Amino acid sequence: MTTTLRPAQPLQQHSDGTRSRAYEVRVNSRRVGSLELATRSAAQPRVGVVRGLWIDEADRGRGRGTVAALAAEEVLRSWGCTAIAVSVPADAARALRLAAALGYRETGRNMVKDLPAEPPGLPADGVGRPMTAAEFDAWLEPAVVQYAARLAAPGMTAEQGVAASRAEHARMLPAGPQTPGTAFLVLEAPEGGILGTLWVGERELPGLGAVPYVYDVAVAPGHRGRGHGRTLMLLAEHTALAAGARALALHVAEGNTPARGLYESLGYRDTAVSFLKELI
Repeated sequence: MTTTLRPAQPLQQHSDGTRSRAYEVRVNSRRVGSLELATRSAAQPRVGVVRGLWIDEADRGRGRGTVAALAAEEVLRSWGCTAIAVSVPADAARALRLAAALGYRETGRNMVKDLPAEPPGLPADGVGRPMTAAEFDAWLEPAVVQYAARLAAPGMTAEQGVAASRAEHARMLPAGPQTPGTAFLVLEAPEGGILGTLWVGERELPGLGAVPYVYDVAVAPGHRGRGHGRTLMLLAEHTALAAGARALALHVAEGNTPARGLYESLGYRDTAVSFLKELI
């Protein structure tokens, strides 16, 4: 029997410059599952995404998912993609094994914390306050350059990575620090001077809906290793609770062991694992 992908709808060209298409997974003429293919963003048109790969229970364990995933790679190659990204629920053991078997490498994890009813106490070694317009301007360009490394995909130059990061920041922050649903904070030393910065926004996550999300947290050089990262994360909890939220989410890059240890110590749990595979 032959497992193939059959389009379930016309190719969708979206207003943000991305494309997507739903497919049925079929064995000969029989539907056994489904998936959706898309490009990640207008800034990253060469990174494809596989969403919602599903094989019906009765057809699992027969290699249908493996063949469907390989067929998805061929479709994305035909779209000009040079890499493919997937996000797998952290408790989906079979899907995690499939990603590893197909040569995907882990790039990071989404983590979520269920917030306490009352804001946590804050250490006295720093004071949180809103970021000023001048401080935002000073923060923005280094943040764009730093995030560019995470957006880099096979075939992209460093300049293209920075351009993609700049476009992503512009999309997410159309009104800069005044963008609705966004909070930019600094942690200031009692005697003056910035100890760190924090950006909390909002993001749609599977199974959670729109939740407060820590997009960026950074301790200033010269002040690291003194617990200020923990204080910034507690400030993020204060911000989320003030907005009426009951959960706070973030992403930690693979290999960032100190950050992961901090988040785990604060009560965050894994919800999804991100993978990337180069298409050669």
